[in-house]
Amino acid sequence: MINKDKSIKKLSVIGAGSWGSALAIHAAKARLENNIVPHIALWGHRLEHVLAMQAAKQNRQYLPDIIFPDNLYPTPNLSEALHNADAILLAVPSKAFEQTLLLIKQTLQDENKEPVPILYATKGLEHGTGRFLHDVIEQHFKGISQAILSGPSFAKEVAINLPTAVCIASSTLNTADFFMPLFHHNCMRIYTNTDVIGVELGCAYKNVIAIAAGITDGLGFGANARAALITRGLAEMQRLGIAVGGRPETFMGLTGLGDLLLTATDDQSRNRRFGIALGRGDDPKQAQQSIGQVVEGASTAIEILRLAHQYKIELPIVEQTYDVIYKNVKPKDAVLKLLLRDPRAE
Repeated sequence: MINKDKSIKKLSVIGAGSWGSALAIHAAKARLENNIVPHIALWGHRLEHVLAMQAAKQNRQYLPDIIFPDNLYPTPNLSEALHNADAILLAVPSKAFEQTLLLIKQTLQDENKEPVPILYATKGLEHGTGRFLHDVIEQHFKGISQAILSGPSFAKEVAINLPTAVCIASSTLNTADFFMPLFHHNCMRIYTNTDVIGVELGCAYKNVIAIAAGITDGLGFGANARAALITRGLAEMQRLGIAVGGRPETFMGLTGLGDLLLTATDDQSRNRRFGIALGRGDDPKQAQQSIGQVVEGASTAIEILRLAHQYKIELPIVEQTYDVIYKNVKPKDAVLKLLLRDPRAE
């Protein structure tokens, strides 16, 4: 349980991709504007990447021309990043989530340090098991205060202070409120939520639907098909979400409908661009290489279907997206299979 009077003096951001860097930049600017001196550490696992950020004072690989605030410093040393931290922000791909947690745990144990509250901004499910990420944290940091940050937000727009609204969800509002001051300022508005399962599923599921929407656009099927796919994709998301314990209203909020609309309709979305490439004829490997960053929806499709089988939920859009990525089904054939399904009531 977090002391309600406790505040975050030092934040350790773990993950120096576009999303982790953008959140670190935003939080660092907030601290400067509020005359808070202590710094924000940004840890990356690739030495050459971190050294380049230190030299350029920016993340040229993922967020070029956005200069780091003076109180944000990149480091390749995890021990240094975690030293005297009051909280950790974890922003790594889902495939690296548990491995990174184990690195953090070992580093803290080696230095005889107690764990600190964790805010995670990863959008996905655990690879190979389909477990929710809050369960993975609980397994390795039993009883730790934790929350998820999610919602319709592109990294670059957050980094340059364009208007954004996101959600921080935790099983207790006390924990969500603890993290809120890090980001609720300037052009970013934070909402709180206690439906952790709903938020986690929504922000993972929307990446798969974004791939599907990209496929229809890559095929040139037009706006009608895109709107229908997004709408039915949202229905699938809500159907599975309720089955696993999420609240229906969560899927109509920022981390459901909001994030889905953003990711499925704007070409800043790597999942959508991946789908467009598939629709235009690239094979999945070529499409992934053309993006140059992790496409979370590709692996999430596997884990969503794992949950669907477990809960006996039919998810036609996810199934066809999976078949295009992993079973060599032609994108046009997958879309036609969806259209030829038996009619039913909405």
